[in-house]
Amino acid sequence: MSETVSDPHAFKRELLAAIPGIRAFAVSLAGSYDRADDLVQDTILKAWDKQASFTLGTNMKAWLITILRNDFYSKMRKRGREVQDSDGVFTERLAVHPAQHGSLDLDDFRTALAELPEDQREALLLVGASGFSYEETAEICGCAVGTIKSRINRARTRLQERLGIEAESDYGPDAYTAAITLTGAIG
Repeated sequence: MSETVSDPHAFKRELLAAIPGIRAFAVSLAGSYDRADDLVQDTILKAWDKQASFTLGTNMKAWLITILRNDFYSKMRKRGREVQDSDGVFTERLAVHPAQHGSLDLDDFRTALAELPEDQREALLLVGASGFSYEETAEICGCAVGTIKSRINRARTRLQERLGIEAESDYGPDAYTAAITLTGAIG
């Protein structure tokens, strides 16, 4: 019957004896000696960290190759989601709108929302923020569906007026910031 690792020297001996075999496998898998050596090093570190889960007398090489193979495919999946940008070409083209505009817009919205009549604010929040249907909102408020629709329409109109929103282009950054960001992304 096999025992878990109790003699660290026995584990170390088996580990060192298996390195040439796992390195050959790593080279065939990675396609280059440098990447293979990195894989072997990572495998040895992981194996050393998890040596308590290894059972002496079982196949050390198979255990190490399993670790190496899993690590290799995890790195390949990760690499498939990453973009190589060592010369910074993609990074230079990235542009982000300043965060303070969103915070200021949210403050303006909260102020405008607080200035709405209570019945309009309540209807707007129940439908817009809480996700209730017009019918459910009418039931909650104890009035007709048409009344709820009217309150929401008036609330939206007042918010647009208070916030100075006339078209979809009024959402997001102002024209000046948008032009700078767009120029940075194109240029």
